Amino acid sequence: MVTEENLNLLERISKGDESALELLIDKNMGLIKSIALRFTGRGAELEDLIQIGSIGMIKAARSFDFSYNTQFSTYAVPLIIGEIRRFLRDDGQIKVSRSIKRNGVAVMRKSEDFRKEHGREPSVFELSELCDMPCEEITFVLEAISPIHSLSEAVGGDSSLTLETMLCDKENKIERLTEHIALEEAIGKLDEQSKQIIHLRYTKELSQQQTGSILGLSQVKVSRKEKKIMQMLREAL
Repeated sequence: MVTEENLNLLERISKGDESALELLIDKNMGLIKSIALRFTGRGAELEDLIQIGSIGMIKAARSFDFSYNTQFSTYAVPLIIGEIRRFLRDDGQIKVSRSIKRNGVAVMRKSEDFRKEHGREPSVFELSELCDMPCEEITFVLEAISPIHSLSEAVGGDSSLTLETMLCDKENKIERLTEHIALEEAIGKLDEQSKQIIHLRYTKELSQQQTGSILGLSQVKVSRKEKKIMQMLREAL
């Protein structure tokens, strides 16, 4: 259930068309601004919130699955909100400069161009040359715009909470590494819908209600399936 215009742009984006990504952001700028306005008055300028919201839109465009039975905007809104919330949280705790956050979109685009041309991820040094920024600043930018991509990274606002620690709390490092590998293998064996639930709940940090809206399931059904999935993963450890 994606509008024809968004569908066309998303298909082009999936093929690496950066101009389509810019068009999608422009087309949905009203949505981004409306969300950004909800977070004004918390110490950040509206322009900064819009820039960060645009990063959320980019992540939504690049991760959208056409099998989702939902409007693209329905999928994008939680990611935009999550990106802005992380920005506000990090701004309060780490005080990352606003200039670093503003450079996020440029770094993502240069990284994508490099990936298409060379078939691999660029190094920090290569991005530094491409973006004409110091390596240190590139490192901060990458940290600011990167989504949770590892089972060992923090889930939500609690820096001590990871998907692994939700499943077990053993202290031995070697044992934890073994469990980490086993957990990744177990997730790889899940059916597609179960993988989507894990992805949306623990990578995208969406609520059960938001996850259900994207997958066409009720909150209750998501809750039941999630409990079943977590039990299966525990048994795999």
